[in-house]
Amino acid sequence: MRNHTSITEFLLMGIPHTEGLEHVLFMVFLASYLLNLPGNLFILLAIFTSSNLYTPMYFFLGNLSVLDIFFSSVSSPKMMICLMGQDCTISFQGCASQLFFYHFLGCTECFLYTVMAYDRFAAICHPLRYTVIMNHQVCAFMTLGTWLGSCLHASVLTYLIFKLPYCGPNEVNNFFCDIPVVLTLACADTSLAQTVSFTNVGIVALACFLLILASYTHIAISILKISSSEGRRRAFSTCSAHLTSILLFYGPVVLIYLRPASSSWLDSVVQVLNNIVTPCLNPLIYSLRNKDVKLALRKALMQ
Repeated sequence: MRNHTSITEFLLMGIPHTEGLEHVLFMVFLASYLLNLPGNLFILLAIFTSSNLYTPMYFFLGNLSVLDIFFSSVSSPKMMICLMGQDCTISFQGCASQLFFYHFLGCTECFLYTVMAYDRFAAICHPLRYTVIMNHQVCAFMTLGTWLGSCLHASVLTYLIFKLPYCGPNEVNNFFCDIPVVLTLACADTSLAQTVSFTNVGIVALACFLLILASYTHIAISILKISSSEGRRRAFSTCSAHLTSILLFYGPVVLIYLRPASSSWLDSVVQVLNNIVTPCLNPLIYSLRNKDVKLALRKALMQ
């Protein structure tokens, strides 16, 4: 990379049009980050300490909690340092690392939501065969596939973006390094990188969304066939938290990467919500609407 660039560092400009609000934003982001860490750690504690939660659904939920902890840590610490008036620069290698881990963890979460939708499909549509369909080997294979596939996805994107020459300016119009804002600083033709990144991110997100939609279409049909209202309510309650998280996850993806026209201010605000706020909401979504998790967490904390 050094042979192709004269830039050794980038300057993170933060969220556009927020001058004078640095201290307020710092407190908001710090509070969200501090809620995210214990919230997801409590979910992991409940899963690890309760044998009743040793099921595929909670195994995937544990993976989601790990992802949320790391995902918010990709950009939050550096952003809060910058908001405190400290160093807002990031090295060329640090910028590449941010972009890689952002898309690696984001793609893994995208794959994981798809796997969780399939798990709910198997549990509701094929309850008698559920333990056979979602056995330990299948769960391990699916989880490993999500991590390895996402690593390949992020590696291709990072290589295409940072093999381009960067000779100035070096001002990143965001609070962290991502494809849209970094590509605008390249000193060469970026059409290939733009096409591959748009296609790659778009195809991955769209394919996962269609698979989730197909799973929940079958789930809805199966729920409507349940004769008792109590049975329908219980079946739906096992899916409602997952559906809420999916909406919170896919909304920012569509707004940032699949819009024909970009807006630096809107992209920054949406990414703040996606990177910091959503990860701290997931523990609330899954714990408040799940009696098993609340019971397991209460027992773990009382020991």
